This record gives sequence, structure tokens and C-alpha cells, in this order.
Amino acid sequence: MTTATAPAAVVPQPLPSDSKSKLGWAVSDTMAIVKRNLITLKRVPQLLIFSTVQPVIFVLLFVYVFGGAIPIPGVTYVNYLMPGIFLQTVTFGSVNTGIGLADDLNKGFIERFRSLPMARSAVLAGRTVADLIRNLLVVMLMLVVGYMVGFRIQTDVFQAVAAILLLLAFAFSLAWVFAYVGLGASNAESAQAASFPIVAVLVFASPAFVPVASMPTWLQGFANHQPVGATVNAVRALMIGGPFGTETMKYVGVSLAWSVLIIAVFAPLAVNKYRRTA
Repeated sequence: MTTATAPAAVVPQPLPSDSKSKLGWAVSDTMAIVKRNLITLKRVPQLLIFSTVQPVIFVLLFVYVFGGAIPIPGVTYVNYLMPGIFLQTVTFGSVNTGIGLADDLNKGFIERFRSLPMARSAVLAGRTVADLIRNLLVVMLMLVVGYMVGFRIQTDVFQAVAAILLLLAFAFSLAWVFAYVGLGASNAESAQAASFPIVAVLVFASPAFVPVASMPTWLQGFANHQPVGATVNAVRALMIGGPFGTETMKYVGVSLAWSVLIIAVFAPLAVNKYRRTA
């Protein structure tokens, strides 16, 4: 007679004891979450397609419908417009961080992640990094669309690359804002509804599409110095120079300061919210 052998119990691996191994453990877990989120984009390409449809419509609408009514001294309107479109693209794209987290939370995926022997920081970091990669892909596509409608970079390749890096830094900072919003929402639809007023005010009350001089005096200061406005000015100075390149370093410094400040405030808030919510 044979005796059945009971399956061995799965023993959780102990957490690394030294700081270096903890860091490597956290990075490895983060990259696993990044891969998981990017696979979702591959399997559901509509998510990437829909992220590009809205900015393409805005490009066509502003260039061919409103462009002739918006004179910009010293530069063609399409060259003025495209840096604003890039900012609009990454700003609205960053909302997906909150929507994705709210969806994962609503479907119970966050609870499953918590049951695994993985770094708590990996879920938020993995989501924000994956959305950063998606934003990069969409910005590259919008560059192609811009060139098709007449946009031309007026500076050099180094300043153009610096502008894209600045865009990505700003997108990464906003992802933490919407991660915090998403973790407080009951579902993906609520996260989207809560995020839209924030991005609408920041994008449309800025020099993204029209010169600030055309706005009421009381609004001009806010439009130029709020996060999206400061980053639009910096990206425009780096990409097309000319009358916008006289204070490039000032614009870049203000934009970077906003990105650092937003991350410093909202990353800890989001992490704390994740620990209390999940």
C-alpha cells in the first residue's frame, strides 16, 4: 500500500534584510508591474488609439478652423500650437493613471497584489512608469502628426530632446496627482469625472492654444505661472525659439520646479492613500 504525500506548503520568501537587496527587490517588482500594464496596452490597443484621437482632432480643429482667426506675431500658428498640443496630450494622458488604479481597486486587483510578497511601492511606481512610456509613444506620434500639418522645430536637436524630456518629467509628476485622485474614487468613471475639471482648468487657462495677452488681465498671471502654462512656455521656447526663446532657462527652471514640487507633495500622499485604501 502506498501512502499519498501531502503537497508541500508554499512558504513565503522572507523580505531582504539589507537596504541594497530591498532596493533591487522593489525595482524588480516595479518592472513586473510596468510589464503587466504595457501588456494591457498591447492586448487592448484601443487604449493607445483613443489616447491619440482627441489630440489629433484638436490639431485639425485649431489649425484648419480656428488658426486663421488667431494671429501670432513672429511665428506661424501651427508652430505656436503644437507645443500646447504636446502639453495637452500628456496632461490628459496622465489622467489614465488614476483611471487605471481606480479600475484595479474596484476589480480587486490591488487586494491580490497586497497578498503577494512584493514591494508596496511597486503598484504605484509601476503604473506611473508604464503611463510615462505610453505618454512618450503618444508624443512621438503627435510629432509626426504635427509635421504632417506643417509644424517644424525651429531650434536644434538638443533643445528638441530637452523639450520632450521636460514634457515627460511633467507628465510623470501629474501621474502622481491622478494616482491620488484615482485611489480615492469608487470606480474608473468617478476617477475620470473627478480629474477632468483639474485638467480642463490647467490646459485651457494657459498659453497652450492662444496668447495670454488675449485673456483678461486678472487671468494672465495665473495662465503664465500655473504648472501647465509654465511648461508650455518652456517647451515652446525650446522647440521654436524666436520671440519665445528670450527667457528659455527661466521657463525651464519654473517648469522643473513645478514638477519637483508636485512629486514631492503628491507622491507621499498617493503612497499613504494606497496604504490606507488597499
